[in-house]
Amino acid sequence: MQSVHRAVSILQVLAIHGAAGVTEIATELGVHKSTVFRLLATLEARGLVEQHTERGRYRLGYGVVQLAAGATKADDLSLLSRPICRQLAETVHETVNVTVHDGRAVISIDQVLGSPTITTNNWVGRRAPMHATAAGKVFMAQMDRGELDALLAEGLEAYTPRTIVDPATLGRELALIRERGYATTMEESEIGLAAVGAPIRTLDGRVIAAVTASGPTFRMNEDTLPGIVDHVLAAAAEISQRHGYPRRG
Repeated sequence: MQSVHRAVSILQVLAIHGAAGVTEIATELGVHKSTVFRLLATLEARGLVEQHTERGRYRLGYGVVQLAAGATKADDLSLLSRPICRQLAETVHETVNVTVHDGRAVISIDQVLGSPTITTNNWVGRRAPMHATAAGKVFMAQMDRGELDALLAEGLEAYTPRTIVDPATLGRELALIRERGYATTMEESEIGLAAVGAPIRTLDGRVIAAVTASGPTFRMNEDTLPGIVDHVLAAAAEISQRHGYPRRG
């Protein structure tokens, strides 16, 4: 299985860079050069990669085009992510959403309800504020300085006493999110509601969506959040890999 994962990651690296050598691929994926060379030889034999005109460099082969022709609805993120979100909801027993960025807001495009009787509302199709939601903070943490400053300049509305509306405080929070790779909210958009969110990335590393788990604060709190965070991060990584983001190792 590890060899399969590595072979797919090699194809993804070539899709990003167009052409790359064994050393470049090995460095980017964090694997040994001999492993990369062996897998490239197999992929070349099956027509999925080919030697570039510059000796020692590889690019995607025509076999990839043939495989792509058989794909249907490959870019439907909600379809692609649903099995993973369903498993995440069953594991953490909380409501799971996939959310995209739309201007100053985020919109949920899919939701899987958790098993407990008390769950969060149906958020599909509803707009929610960026600065007061875990998904929104995931997107804000990836913005460039100019885009973020423009958003902050329009002012931040307080939805509860715990909503972060001070730009400096929010800036420190976003730096922490970039460092640890996930965002949390605790009663910032709604009293009694907590959430954890992690980024879903595409082939080139861009954040195109966020996956979140949310629930009441008596279930999601300082004692339970660490375990939930681990599962959300794993789900986000799996969705990202299915959407083309290369897997390291």
